[in-house]
Amino acid sequence: MAACIHLDDPAPALEAAFRRIQAERMAGVPLLHAALQVQAVGFARWQGQWLGALVTPWFLNLVLVPGEATGWRSAAEGQRVFHRFAAGDFAFLGNDEPELGEFQTCSLCSPMHGFPDQTTACTTGRMALRMLHVKQPAATLMSARGCERDVAPAPSRRSLLFGRAG
Repeated sequence: MAACIHLDDPAPALEAAFRRIQAERMAGVPLLHAALQVQAVGFARWQGQWLGALVTPWFLNLVLVPGEATGWRSAAEGQRVFHRFAAGDFAFLGNDEPELGEFQTCSLCSPMHGFPDQTTACTTGRMALRMLHVKQPAATLMSARGCERDVAPAPSRRSLLFGRAG
């Protein structure tokens, strides 16, 4: 599959895709948090690609979108690809939506009922993005379902976000 390269910030296309998904696939699903809406936050270039967070009423994910062909590693839908950050190696799943093309996601939180409002969810997404670039002490390293490495443990999403293990 050929990746659609995004020269400009992919946040508007990502938001359009997930607003459509919310209206079509998620309509009436009880796990939706009524106080939250689809919002892409913190998108910036990372190793030539676009890295940011996506808040929806049903999840908070890290998202990687192709920004240049060089260095982009394609992943079929549902296939894991690992990306190395200062905080460790994280598994991202391949995805594809018409508004955006190919992209990859790493789940941080689902469902979203622990977030009181949109501001808190977006702040958490921005904080997670910052923490990816901080080397984590060995005491905070532990495996997390959905963000596991094949050979060694990665930081758990909770320890990455909140600085604690477990």
